[in-house]
Amino acid sequence: MLDILVVAPHPDDAELGMGGAILKFIEQGRRVGVLDLTSGEPTPHGSPAIRTSETAAATETLGLTWRENLGLPNRSLEPTLAARQQLAAVFRQTRPRWLFAPYWVDAHPDHVAATQLIEAARFWSKLTKSTIPGAPHHPQRIYNYYCVHLKMAPQPAFVLDISDVWERKFQAIQCYHSQFIAGRDGAFLEQLQHEAAYWGKQIGVRYGEPFACREPLGFSDMNSLL
Repeated sequence: MLDILVVAPHPDDAELGMGGAILKFIEQGRRVGVLDLTSGEPTPHGSPAIRTSETAAATETLGLTWRENLGLPNRSLEPTLAARQQLAAVFRQTRPRWLFAPYWVDAHPDHVAATQLIEAARFWSKLTKSTIPGAPHHPQRIYNYYCVHLKMAPQPAFVLDISDVWERKFQAIQCYHSQFIAGRDGAFLEQLQHEAAYWGKQIGVRYGEPFACREPLGFSDMNSLL
């Protein structure tokens, strides 16, 4: 039983897009899980064994108590009916209130397919008289994190202050040595810090993470706004 389920196309996408939010949610006592849809392999410096080890290290750094991999094909992820049923079954098993999915516009086909799959599986998860295992469940809302391969200027619905957990987010990202350190000159990690500082500047803090949402956001009061 989870409060929040982050669904990621590949291992490392959850850390890149919303590692800070995950850390803050856990600090607040929320039950947070991550479901990676694929292994993320093949890559130039990785292997299935390396990626499994790196994911385990990042999971420990974040403090997650639930993380699974759906085992769908990397590089050819599609929102098929079979995949939709698999994912809807996970939603019924974990019963999250909130889902987090990749932003729906991206150059990476896996990311676009992942969001289409998540939205469809959310709908299927609530259906009665179906062959999906478990009791019907409808996650209340989908939020979208940015982990894009497209040069774009996002217009987020909100930005979360992650200043107090930035260093731990950065440590979790660095657990994926094969993806972000091996064969690189360090520029990518430097750019990540610049991006977090940019989003922090937009809300008057040191570091931030942007999020989108297709549906209107509701507030019971304004006390949480910066």
